[in-house]
Amino acid sequence: MANILYFASLAETLGTKSEALELPADCKTVAALVALQRGRGEPFASAFDGSTRILVAVNQQMSEPEADISDHDEIAFFPPVTGG
Repeated sequence: MANILYFASLAETLGTKSEALELPADCKTVAALVALQRGRGEPFASAFDGSTRILVAVNQQMSEPEADISDHDEIAFFPPVTGG
């Protein structure tokens, strides 16, 4: 199972900070996982609808949509943050 982490406003919207998720065999990229999340219904559909930019880290490395993922990865989703 993949360990999925949600941070900041995304965690608030989804009502959870983490979950273990068994990835389907055809879910092999970050983009495929985002599509899977969108298909889970609310509140995931709204959170992953593309209207707000979401950053992704796979095993603590910033990743692009085409990055490979596996069922044993830690995948973190978070909104961009600013600071000073």
